[in-house]
Amino acid sequence: MNGLEEKGATMTLSKSSPAPRWMDLPERGTPAMFPLIHWIAVRIGRSAARLLLYPIAFYFLLSADAARRVSYHYLKRVRGRRVHWWDVFRHFYCFAATILDRVYLLRGEFHYFDVTLHRKEILHRQVESRKGCILLGSHLGSFEVLRTLGVTQQDFSLKVLMDTVHNENITRFLDALNPEIARTVIAPDRPDTLLRVKESLDAGFLIGMLGDRITSDGKTTQCQFLGAPATFPAGPILLAAVMRCPIILFFGLYRGGNRYEIHFEELLEEVTLNRDRRPEEIQEWTQRYVDRLECYTRLAPYNWFNFYPFWDK
Repeated sequence: MNGLEEKGATMTLSKSSPAPRWMDLPERGTPAMFPLIHWIAVRIGRSAARLLLYPIAFYFLLSADAARRVSYHYLKRVRGRRVHWWDVFRHFYCFAATILDRVYLLRGEFHYFDVTLHRKEILHRQVESRKGCILLGSHLGSFEVLRTLGVTQQDFSLKVLMDTVHNENITRFLDALNPEIARTVIAPDRPDTLLRVKESLDAGFLIGMLGDRITSDGKTTQCQFLGAPATFPAGPILLAAVMRCPIILFFGLYRGGNRYEIHFEELLEEVTLNRDRRPEEIQEWTQRYVDRLECYTRLAPYNWFNFYPFWDK
């Protein structure tokens, strides 16, 4: 969520650069490639389709120079040891596997998967309260596994605050697989965004968003992540302060094969920002989120899918 400001308050947090580094990356793949992936996934089945991920991951290992360097740097940081080419290959393969699984998840084919929910009572209590909250995740593992469970299995009402402009070819393709899920998206930076979020929260919806990528006009704060400073969006904390709603963290980890684990944690019940210490308090709450993100990143290091220079120089 970008540029959120409480009425009458002055925002003194850092402004992100006009072009965030991840937005500078071109979308890989042509529109014709995605129907081919869909055809392969549906026609030959998941087990056979997964075999094709090996040459695909190897192709990107050879051709995606920038992503390969970023993966190497990240893996060296998170694992604290020397990184080999097969580590980067495994990282790419894990990413490709979650992309393939999105096809089956969006088609509602859950029989392919073994999904374990940890501390699901946190989510159940929030749903039973009939009050909305922010469901804050990251680009660690799969958001789709939780999103499709909520919408298609009717376990909970979910809306997603998500930018669909970047990588719009794959977004358009995936939306076509399940228009019902596509309709749950609330686009940021529109005149009615805050109104739609408020109406959804009042109706008891959970608002899903990812908290580890800055946008071109969003407010930011600096946190320590994996031993070095990195810039994170302040939007989730600002949104919770404006809406006076709780934040629940979730991490949908891919554990190999057909196994996924979804972890839930309570971050805050309600945040009230002190006008005199506003930037400091936003940084403190964001750092709490980042600390938990780091914990799960170390738990599943090959699940981190931010393939751009993440740490501040």
